[in-house]
Amino acid sequence: MDRIVLTAGALYFIVLLRAGGTFAVGWLAGAGARRSRFAERTSSAKFRRAERAIQRWGAPVVAVSFLTVGFQTAANFIAGSMRMPLSRYLPALFLGGAAWALIYATAGLGVFEVLGRLFAERTAVGVSGVVVLALVGCGVVVYRRRRAAALSPGDTVAEES
Repeated sequence: MDRIVLTAGALYFIVLLRAGGTFAVGWLAGAGARRSRFAERTSSAKFRRAERAIQRWGAPVVAVSFLTVGFQTAANFIAGSMRMPLSRYLPALFLGGAAWALIYATAGLGVFEVLGRLFAERTAVGVSGVVVLALVGCGVVVYRRRRAAALSPGDTVAEES
């Protein structure tokens, strides 16, 4: 239990820094956009309406984004760039970050424990699993590269006579 608490605490600290930093970068990027050639677009009625909606209703989205994969950074950046008030953002960050840290601490430690036991008790099975995963990963990369090369519109193949 102590390992879970320690891991969750460390992950919570990390997620607060990472997500808070992303929010701050978004805030600065939004401020820069408002002073740039995009100022016209950011002062339109449609943009202001979207900004007010995010400021008002974005906190639940930020909190839930921590339970998704790949959406956290975008949600925090957009919350910052659209100037979500800290009084709404911070509670969402604290709640979502805590949920994220607890999930990753418990599930993550469980996975590492299972993998440790697998390699300790059945080394051949563990090594075989790693080799299969590596081969699948390489196969996916090769497949995607070949598919991308076959679909690229600008390439022409020289005919042999």
